[in-house]
Amino acid sequence: MVATQLVAWQMVKSDAPLERREVALPSPQDDQVLVEIAGCGLCHTDLSFLYGGVKTKKELPLTLGHEFAGTVIASGKGAEAWQGARVIVPAVLPCGRCALCESGRGRICRKQVMPGNDIDGGFATHAIVPARYLCRVPDSCKLDLWELGVIADAVTTPYQAMERARVAKNDLVVVIGVGGIGTYGVQIAAARGAQVIAVDVVQSKLAMISEYGASKTVDASSLDSKQLREAVRSAAKDIGADRIGWKVFEMSGTGAGQATAFDLLTFGGTIGFVGFTMDKIPVRLGNLMAFDATLFGNWGCLPQLYPAALDLVLTDKVKVRPFVERHPLEQINEVLAAAHAHKLQKRAVLTP
Repeated sequence: MVATQLVAWQMVKSDAPLERREVALPSPQDDQVLVEIAGCGLCHTDLSFLYGGVKTKKELPLTLGHEFAGTVIASGKGAEAWQGARVIVPAVLPCGRCALCESGRGRICRKQVMPGNDIDGGFATHAIVPARYLCRVPDSCKLDLWELGVIADAVTTPYQAMERARVAKNDLVVVIGVGGIGTYGVQIAAARGAQVIAVDVVQSKLAMISEYGASKTVDASSLDSKQLREAVRSAAKDIGADRIGWKVFEMSGTGAGQATAFDLLTFGGTIGFVGFTMDKIPVRLGNLMAFDATLFGNWGCLPQLYPAALDLVLTDKVKVRPFVERHPLEQINEVLAAAHAHKLQKRAVLTP
């Protein structure tokens, strides 16, 4: 049966349940496509919009969700080649034409579009999105389309961070927070040949990630900052890593995680801040100079990197299914509440 309605769950105000809206199925304009959504992942950023006081670019009401995949069922002028394609919609869509984009810095394009922030996103049955930079899912892919939506952020965001830090064989990588994005950060680093130490406060998550690329795990739940630093150093020593050039990635999206990342700075080291938080922490920035170290923030992922990240999943070097759980879109408010209360053990994917 051909759908004639778009059903969406929209944020109307903060700290309130999303409201169900139903409208006639829209038609895409020039260079746009209409995607029938197979699944949309629930990200910490969505919770920040709904509960954390972070403002969306588009005025409310707004359909949240920036981590989705689906099938193109209609296309506007200039986008006809996408008709019928199975696609992953990048979480950040640069304009592709400005000076920043042309210089390879599209991740900070000032005209970029983020579904679920600048435009209506993926907590719906359908979405209108720009056709530029869509990532085509090959016909040979045997994975279910609903589970590939998380590639749009949970996989590609840490992928870009690893690219920027030039993670390579025999590097010592520390991933702080093995939740929604950290689980993939560990796997990506391991796929590049790095030795990985995973840090978290949830023992069950550490136990699981030890089966998917972590060389060592550190339970931070009962350690103060000094004890945690020594525990990570001990783990690094156990796997034969020296104290130079560590690559530390903060993926928990917490102030405590950020403080820990800075505590682990080494000579010639790199820190990548990947998780988002509104928390503020005191740090001694002079350490960056003294250690000749590098610190960077990572926003999303350039669409040009999506095919390589997808290939890691298609070749089974990065596994998605063990770290996601499927929920009916109709239950989104219950899932949001559970996520906000830290009751979910895996990344939720909402499916229409």
